[in-house]
Amino acid sequence: MELLVAITIGVLTFSGIYLILRARTFSVALGLTLFSYAVNLFLFVMGRLHTGQPAVLNDASSYTDPVPQALVLTAIVIGFAMTSFVLILALRAYTELGSDHVDGVEKTKKITGLGRNKQNKKKRTGAKR
Repeated sequence: MELLVAITIGVLTFSGIYLILRARTFSVALGLTLFSYAVNLFLFVMGRLHTGQPAVLNDASSYTDPVPQALVLTAIVIGFAMTSFVLILALRAYTELGSDHVDGVEKTKKITGLGRNKQNKKKRTGAKR
């Protein structure tokens, strides 16, 4: 069982880092989410959960430590908030720049300082500058 959990944490970590290094904003957001899942699972496993054991209430020889569980719950809430913020930021950057590239510019196509909406509006109105 420990080997399965270790392989799962390793695959999540590798996948998250691979996606973080991609050049698209959605891949980066997905990679951050996978990496946070790996960290949460690692923290949860480090708590050494015992089935059927009491929490820290009395002088038991073996007990379940509640601190890793509290850390993971807090990390899940913070991770959800940060993921939603990053996705909204990526969506806003895509509508303003017309590209979902991390740098804001494609390697084959350069975008001037105007966003795609402003360029399309200029084309429709026929305004020349």
